[in-house]
Amino acid sequence: MSAIAESVHLVQEAAAAAADKLAVDIVAFDVSDQLAVADAFLLCSAPNDRQVRAIVEAIEERLARLGHKPAHREGERENRWVLLDYLDVVVHVQHEDERAFYSLERLWSDCPTIPLDEAVEVPS
Repeated sequence: MSAIAESVHLVQEAAAAAADKLAVDIVAFDVSDQLAVADAFLLCSAPNDRQVRAIVEAIEERLARLGHKPAHREGERENRWVLLDYLDVVVHVQHEDERAFYSLERLWSDCPTIPLDEAVEVPS
């Protein structure tokens, strides 16, 4: 089973919002075969805490316009690693240092990636 169309759409919208705020290393994984609790993960990063916060706000605003609000969020106080849980989609916005240290891509490397718009996939 692969990520459902609505989850893919949310990932693509969140990725576009992150790219608008200059997030780097944006990648999405279809985790539906590995996890029962989510269809997709979106990972992106920024070089400083302030930009992490701006990316999070942009994602929340765009998805709210589509009628989606996070069921849970973590890490907003420090803005080093903010997790937005939209139930079927989980968004991780990380400071570049946390991204390098925790290397979530390595954990989910067996999962297929979800194609993103070319403008979003520009390497950092």
